[in-house]
Amino acid sequence: MKLSVRHSALLAVLTLCSSQVAVTQPAAPTAVALFQNVRVFDGANERLSPPTNVLVRGNKIERISTQPIAVDRSADTRIIDGGGRTLMPGLIDVHWHAMLIRNSAAEAIFGDVGFNNLAAGQEATDTLMRGFTTVRDVGGPVFGLKRAIDLGLVAGPRIYPSGAMITITSGHGDFRQMSDLPRTIGAPTARMEQLGGAAIADSPDEMRVRVREQLMQGASQIKLTAGGGVSSPFSPLDVSTFTDAELRAAVEATENWGTYVVAHAFTSEAIQRSIAAGVKCIEHGFLMDEATARLIAEKGVWLSLQPLPEEMRTGLPEGSVQREKAEEVWPGIAKTYELAKKYKIKTAWGTDVLFSAEIAKHQGAILASLARWYTPAEALVMATGTNAELLTLSGKRNPYPGKLGVVQEGAYADLLLVEGNPLENLTLVADPGSFLIIMKDGRIYKDKLAD
Repeated sequence: MKLSVRHSALLAVLTLCSSQVAVTQPAAPTAVALFQNVRVFDGANERLSPPTNVLVRGNKIERISTQPIAVDRSADTRIIDGGGRTLMPGLIDVHWHAMLIRNSAAEAIFGDVGFNNLAAGQEATDTLMRGFTTVRDVGGPVFGLKRAIDLGLVAGPRIYPSGAMITITSGHGDFRQMSDLPRTIGAPTARMEQLGGAAIADSPDEMRVRVREQLMQGASQIKLTAGGGVSSPFSPLDVSTFTDAELRAAVEATENWGTYVVAHAFTSEAIQRSIAAGVKCIEHGFLMDEATARLIAEKGVWLSLQPLPEEMRTGLPEGSVQREKAEEVWPGIAKTYELAKKYKIKTAWGTDVLFSAEIAKHQGAILASLARWYTPAEALVMATGTNAELLTLSGKRNPYPGKLGVVQEGAYADLLLVEGNPLENLTLVADPGSFLIIMKDGRIYKDKLAD
């Protein structure tokens, strides 16, 4: 049958799309790895196991036993003598911005796309080598980086992408200048929108479009900025951004795809309105009152908190509007952690590092700073098994539909072999040198024992 030019073009597009889907499968991991004589922190229990053996086959943990495990000692088998060291799950950061770290704000928004992607790839490798095998990316044009990592082109963590953070005109995430106004409704004319870092939605209909655009690209959850933010120049902290109808439109469109909405919100009003609309996870919450903390607990909503380091505040220019807003937010960090503990809120952990490669180097130290409120065991459970539980809210939009954040039979083989006991000394996770072996998806990326 002779095809028309139009049909031939369509066939070519479908063939290209099919080939792209086919090649998104990662390369095969190491065939077999056997960790012998390790003390296991499993990501759920707050104590180490007795001396244990853990068998990894492919990208999954096949067997865990205190008895010897027999394996075929072929060329494809790696026997690792743990020497009584700690074997634990890879760390998970659920508030990360993979595309917005290595460069300045100006570079991220107005800079060269090629450079930004290469810088983000290098940062992704460094993230993995700090022991973070999974991140939830809550804002940024990260889909290409995720695909490159999944294909094995770049070493980096698993990424749960939100895509563009969705905001309103003058909301948190709107980095336009006055010269960019007025906005043409429906046209992503701002550079940040064109790059996929943020998306502006000023009506329920526009909200549905922006949400569906992110889902079409592979978002595992949707990120809204439901209130003002520190880094955005024209976004006062006290402002609640979206209307109730816009919030409900976002939740409806997202839940139609079987996943959930996460909302950036500092104030009680922004949090309460988000929860009323059906948002499942609140980010930050540092200006909320006690009644709002009770509401979060009663509704079973997740609270994703970040023990923001002082360097993030003091690094902002003196006298700038961003610094003024930071001075208002920072005192609320300790209070919010105390409220989360008091009301037994489902609490996740992340870092929220932006525009600072130097602070990103201290990702593990930010985790270790949870010692101000939690025992080492509580903090590590939060950064492994608990964070992994939050990721499962993505349902069928989950790009890695298996067990993460735990050392269990059948779980993904994302593992760290640690020199020392982090359940006694949480500062070990602040030093990447403590990780003798870093394994992700059954593949060893760092091996100091072999060296």
